[in-house]
Amino acid sequence: MNSMNEHPFLSYETVRDIAKRFGTPIYVYDENSLRCNAEACLAFPNAFGLTVRFAMKACPTAAVLRLFDSMGLHFDASSIYEVRRAMRAGIAPEKISLSTQELPEDFADEIKAGIRFNACSLDQLDRYGKAFPGTRVGVRFNPGIGSGATGKTNVGGPDSSFGVWHEYADAVKCILGKHGLTLERIHTHIGSGSDPAVWQRAAISSLDMVRRFPTVETLDFGGGYKVARVPGEKTTDLQACGAPVRDAIAKLAEETGRRLHFEIEPGTYLVANAGSIVARVQDVTDTGKFGRSFIKLDMGMTDLLRPSLYGAQHPTMLVPSLLRPNTPPRPVVNYVLVGHCCESGDLVSCAPGEPEKLATRAFHQVEIGDLCVIGGAGAYCAGMSAKNYNSFPEAAEVLIGADGNARLIRRRQTLDQIVQNEIF
Repeated sequence: MNSMNEHPFLSYETVRDIAKRFGTPIYVYDENSLRCNAEACLAFPNAFGLTVRFAMKACPTAAVLRLFDSMGLHFDASSIYEVRRAMRAGIAPEKISLSTQELPEDFADEIKAGIRFNACSLDQLDRYGKAFPGTRVGVRFNPGIGSGATGKTNVGGPDSSFGVWHEYADAVKCILGKHGLTLERIHTHIGSGSDPAVWQRAAISSLDMVRRFPTVETLDFGGGYKVARVPGEKTTDLQACGAPVRDAIAKLAEETGRRLHFEIEPGTYLVANAGSIVARVQDVTDTGKFGRSFIKLDMGMTDLLRPSLYGAQHPTMLVPSLLRPNTPPRPVVNYVLVGHCCESGDLVSCAPGEPEKLATRAFHQVEIGDLCVIGGAGAYCAGMSAKNYNSFPEAAEVLIGADGNARLIRRRQTLDQIVQNEIF
């Protein structure tokens, strides 16, 4: 995608208007796209009931959480701070599930408020049991296999620290018995951007773990569904992906009478292509006749870390700052897009999966002041960035409503806010 005519929800006019009204860089989300994606997830195949939990780490902005809440989605939190953030946004505690790498000492209040909890290690399960003996709990298991778009997004298998290793099921039983706990939910997640075939195999194999714990009523198999941001990538067909798991759960019911409730935790699928970044070309430079041509944007890894971290690919589109009627077309130039940070790794256009390798994008000759739209930026962008590096402020966020009007949902950070906790 390199033409605004191909953008799913922005037009040249809308981009210019948003940049004029709210400044750049800015995240732009689209309500209609968010709703459409949520409806697709709510239709995920299931045999005996489904809960869709938004993996809020993908985009934790309150307006997005509230929109999904209004559609009946629940929420997956990856830290106690995400739990508290969701509750501040008005999300009911009973709609929040916590699966975290770090369980803080002060977790009890949120449990008492009604959130659900999946212990992600033997120590977490023991600590929970000491604090809440005789109660119901979930456990996250590492199923022994993983899959992700890159090694950095693979969270299953022997190289992953996430969850209780599947061979330690007997140790889980001992801790459950020690504290009189009832295991009501088994949770697992193998990675973001996972191969649908591996996802299916791991989900179905998790039923073997369910058989070992007769009190389990819910199987939560996370998310990780692939989304096509650029040509050559393929979006997961949720119906095709989920059907074999639905059938396996139905077969388990025939064999044992156990009718498992199913949960999924999509993040990227719900928000990735429902968000874009609008940035401004703040400089254009080159390194001579046999060198490179560079577009320097007024954003970078402070707003979009994924290329620098994973070698992730995002579509980029140029929007001339002004309409220039009756002027000849500009020549096409191959540009490297870079961010504004004093960091050579601050790339927007890197090679696929190779964050240190420069790649180019072809544009008609760019002028300072032009606008650039970076697509596929709804997931793991505003919520995962090198915030305040070089003391750049966090960008603002806007939501284009179903009526087509854009409204501010997060203000641009100020310098006072950046330094407010420093002690002079």
